[in-house]
Amino acid sequence: MDALDKVAELLYGPGEVMPGIEMSWEQARERVEALDRSLWAPYCIVDNWTWNDLLLSREEQEMFCSAGYQPVMLYADNVLFHSERRFDVGDWVRTTPLVSFSEGCFFQTRNTLYVLVGDGQRKRADLSTIMSLF
Repeated sequence: MDALDKVAELLYGPGEVMPGIEMSWEQARERVEALDRSLWAPYCIVDNWTWNDLLLSREEQEMFCSAGYQPVMLYADNVLFHSERRFDVGDWVRTTPLVSFSEGCFFQTRNTLYVLVGDGQRKRADLSTIMSLF
C-alpha cells in the first residue's frame, strides 16, 4: 500500500467505534472549566475524531515511553471550541502524542487537554502516515 492509500485508509476507512462524551460543546466546556484548576491547561473540544494507535518499532516505542508518551495520537475533523483560539470552529487538528486519558473523554497531551465529544473511531496507523496529514 503506498503512502496515499494509507492516508485515504486512515481518513475514510472503517474503524472500531469508540465512545466520547455525549453532550453539547457548551456542556463540555462547563465540565472542563469545573475541573481542578491545578490540572488546567488550554483545552480543545472536538468531534468527528479518530483515536490512532501508532504502529511503532520497538525502538520507537521505547523512545515514546522514555519521553512520557503513549503511542497514540488524535485526529479530529471538527474543532468545536479552543480555549485560547489557536484553532477556529470547524478547523481540523492532529495532536501530539497522548500523555494520559481519563473519564472516557479527556485526551491529555503535554500542552493541551482535548475533550472528545460524540462517538469517534479507533484505528491503527504508522506514525509517518499520521504525520503526513495536511
